[in-house]
Amino acid sequence: MNNLRVKNLIIAVMLFNTPSVWAQEKTTMDSMPGMDHSQMQHGTNKQAAAKDTDMKNSQPENKMPPVSMQGGSAPADARDPHAYSGGYDFGAIPRPVFADELNFASLLVNRFESVNTRDNTSARYDLQGWFGRDYDRLVLKAEGDIDNGNLQEASTELLWGHAVATFWDTQVGVRYDSAREEPDRTWLAVGIQGLAPYWFEFDATAYLGDEGRSAITVESEYELLITQKLILQPRFEASAYGKRDPELGRGSGLSDVSLGLRLRYEFWREFAPYLGIEWTSKYGETKDFAQAAGNDPSETQFVAGIRFWF
Repeated sequence: MNNLRVKNLIIAVMLFNTPSVWAQEKTTMDSMPGMDHSQMQHGTNKQAAAKDTDMKNSQPENKMPPVSMQGGSAPADARDPHAYSGGYDFGAIPRPVFADELNFASLLVNRFESVNTRDNTSARYDLQGWFGRDYDRLVLKAEGDIDNGNLQEASTELLWGHAVATFWDTQVGVRYDSAREEPDRTWLAVGIQGLAPYWFEFDATAYLGDEGRSAITVESEYELLITQKLILQPRFEASAYGKRDPELGRGSGLSDVSLGLRLRYEFWREFAPYLGIEWTSKYGETKDFAQAAGNDPSETQFVAGIRFWF
């Protein structure tokens, strides 16, 4: 009987305190910021959706700080560039001089040879020298024939060369032709010289002389390495004139063509003796002038000489 009274008292106390507990829970939940409690439905998917929405709204926006590009003025507290130089001013050092700002010189004697034909023996030279820099230089070209110790004819060119590409130079200047028993000729020369594809040496020059004379000369060479020291060199040369010149035995149009083969052995790169053969032929009115003078318009020449440079 006493136990029953105790149980009834405990139940009455619990029923009396339940509304205050619910009120405390509600007060605590209402005090939570960012939550809409009027729309909460316990145990449903709407509750989860509402929580996700409230969490997203409560997260701060992720704003990146502004990015500043490199350059512009240095800040006031920037490090002194001379702080570790011991007080030495590196700006006082003279600017270094590079290779393309220095002057160099070279001389190549491409042909210095004895020429033997069926009825004569003579000598011939062909050289080219230059002085200057990589882009601009002074160029000297000279070639001639010597017979019986006398200079029979010679051609000398003084040109200014300017590099226009990796392997090509333009050239402009003057040419002077002299002969033992013939009048001299002076020309204005404009040409191009360089290394063509497949390693062909190429030289083409146009000339303009007095009294409306004009001419063009084309030369090409190729070096075929049989070994590192034994080299076969084919050579081609052709000349044409725009106006006949009877005093020199030249007609208009294609005048002469030469084709040669020279086999040299390089003891050093700078010194190489050689043997060779060359075929020459005259054409057109130039051929007629040669025949009228009793000369053979076509001949085969055997040559022996040296090639050197420094």
